[in-house]
Amino acid sequence: MDLGLKDRVYVVTGATRGLGNAAARELVADGAKVVVTGREEQSVAEAVAGLGPNAVGVAVDNADPRTPARLIATARERFHRFDGLLVSVGGPPPGFVADTTDEQWRSAFESVFLGATRLARAAAAELGEGGVIGFVLSGSVYEPLPGLTISNGLRPGLAGFAKSLADELGPRGIRVVGVLPGRIDTDRVRELDALSADPEATRQAAQSRIPLRRYGTPAEFGRTAAFLLSPAASYVTGVMVPVDGGVRHGF
Repeated sequence: MDLGLKDRVYVVTGATRGLGNAAARELVADGAKVVVTGREEQSVAEAVAGLGPNAVGVAVDNADPRTPARLIATARERFHRFDGLLVSVGGPPPGFVADTTDEQWRSAFESVFLGATRLARAAAAELGEGGVIGFVLSGSVYEPLPGLTISNGLRPGLAGFAKSLADELGPRGIRVVGVLPGRIDTDRVRELDALSADPEATRQAAQSRIPLRRYGTPAEFGRTAAFLLSPAASYVTGVMVPVDGGVRHGF
């Protein structure tokens, strides 16, 4: 299937590693051009080197109010168009309710929530018909995950924002989608498993609860995200799509 991605231009945040990087790789592999971001200059440079000539990087923080305008301007200056945005950001620190502090909540809100909504609002003002805004969220949109209290608090709110945005932008021909990763075998998931006394046993137990009985690969997540951002998914909007091996029990 031709996804229609050739020469389309996307901004992908948090793309130096993990899920954002996986999505950027699949977009580029299918002919798109990407502006990728991360917080550190070195990691951004390494990511761009791995993605090749159809990628450019910008070291920014999603929480910085200047970030959206800078990224959209970079897309237009380097690739002469702007077709979509995928907001991916590293998860907030793990912890239970009693372990989390006001400062952790404030920092995560600025980066995970406010930064994402600010990016989306800026993109909405710049995109035309056929544009798309995507959010990398979490299975916690539907069901809280033990030990991830801050994420449990913020991700469902972003899903609600995305749904509202889809309703408002639909008449302009702009789509909004959410992608909900389950246990994808990224550094982040391995770090979470490593917090237990027996990481391997934790992984095995998690896999036993997944109908496909394994963690997903970053490429599997990236291909789904690339499809949802592509013109091939032109009638898909306002939905939250799990990429979790079947772990979500609802329809």
